[in-house]
Amino acid sequence: MAKKNAFYAQSGGVTAVINASACGLIETARQHKDQIGKVYAGRNGIIGALTEDLIDTSKDTAKAIAALRHTPSGAFGSCRFKMKSLEENKLQYERLIEVFKAHNIGYFFYNGGGDSADTCLKVSQLSEKMGYPIQAVHVPKTVDNDLPITDNCPGFGSVAKYIAVSTLEATFDVASMAKTSTKVFVLEVMGRHAGWIAAAGGLASTADAEQPIVILFPEVAFNKEKFLGRVDELVKKFGYCTVVVSEGVQSADGKFLADQGLKDAFGHSQLGGVAPVVANIVREGLGLKYHWGVADYLQRAARHIASKSDVEQAYAMGKKAVEFALKGHNSVMPTIERVSNKPYKWKVGMAPLNKVANVEKMMPKNFITKDGFGITDKCREYLAPLIKGEDYPPYKDGLPLYVRLKNVAVPKKLGEFKI
Repeated sequence: MAKKNAFYAQSGGVTAVINASACGLIETARQHKDQIGKVYAGRNGIIGALTEDLIDTSKDTAKAIAALRHTPSGAFGSCRFKMKSLEENKLQYERLIEVFKAHNIGYFFYNGGGDSADTCLKVSQLSEKMGYPIQAVHVPKTVDNDLPITDNCPGFGSVAKYIAVSTLEATFDVASMAKTSTKVFVLEVMGRHAGWIAAAGGLASTADAEQPIVILFPEVAFNKEKFLGRVDELVKKFGYCTVVVSEGVQSADGKFLADQGLKDAFGHSQLGGVAPVVANIVREGLGLKYHWGVADYLQRAARHIASKSDVEQAYAMGKKAVEFALKGHNSVMPTIERVSNKPYKWKVGMAPLNKVANVEKMMPKNFITKDGFGITDKCREYLAPLIKGEDYPPYKDGLPLYVRLKNVAVPKKLGEFKI
């Protein structure tokens, strides 16, 4: 029987280390040439499979693939595209089978978050429901750190490191200006429903060097009076403070403070712009001078300050995905299992996709201080190992030396397909 080719694609918001997962996956597949043919990457995620827009990764050298480990964002392009159920759109699944058959694809690897896990789960069911043999393995990735079962998600550790460092540095800046100028700095970070990224800002304050930081979590209903009281308290004590606010902060009635009234491709409310809202509340309520900033793409693209443990875990997830598939596993996801905190040790586990897809992991209540504005020692113990260690990319002329692959297209064999 002829060996099968593999399909790999990246989905959702990219990260500083998603390419490290691609590197681990492609390098491992190349080590098993007796069992896996070529690795075809989908250009722009699952859309590449539906439109037969495939990339032949064998056209790139081992050196170029290795460089993916230290290159941020998605080397093959990503997408926000959620496939409907088989019953709702059978044509899409028939098209996938057409493409898979045409290119002898028997392995499907989808690198993404919760919605991507759902897509991977649906593809894994093609064998049972439509008679096409395919092994689908989800490769975890999300800066939001909200996938269930796994201890943490590749991509999060590096974002957490960036936000912790940025919060510390911005707090030093505002401290310098507080006497005659800015007294409050507001930093907006990602996090729709889960406050993991915002929590990382709390790492900037330590027992040895306390910093006046207020964190606004999606898990805690925003109370204007309590918030202003906390800011006022810190400004009176220190002369200044920094506010780290998650984009998903909601009022008591469940409405996002930053809801623009728009929806993204997954049907989620399109957020952004909560920092100026919070800053204005400070101005109107306390009359303090402020500045605000939005970390936005910078937080998830910052490979220059990536966490070493995050890079290692991202690579391991890609590597294990291939190994799981070769062992016959289908509809699963490699996970990170924490063995100990001091010293920090972890190992790779495995979770069934039907327990992962469409499930969000929120911040535990005991990770948030009773006043709702900070992180507990338990949260700090969880977060601290995830940001430790540096894994700097090579530099040339003062800039990181990132790779751009050739991304040579695989010749098409089928007609066009409209999505």
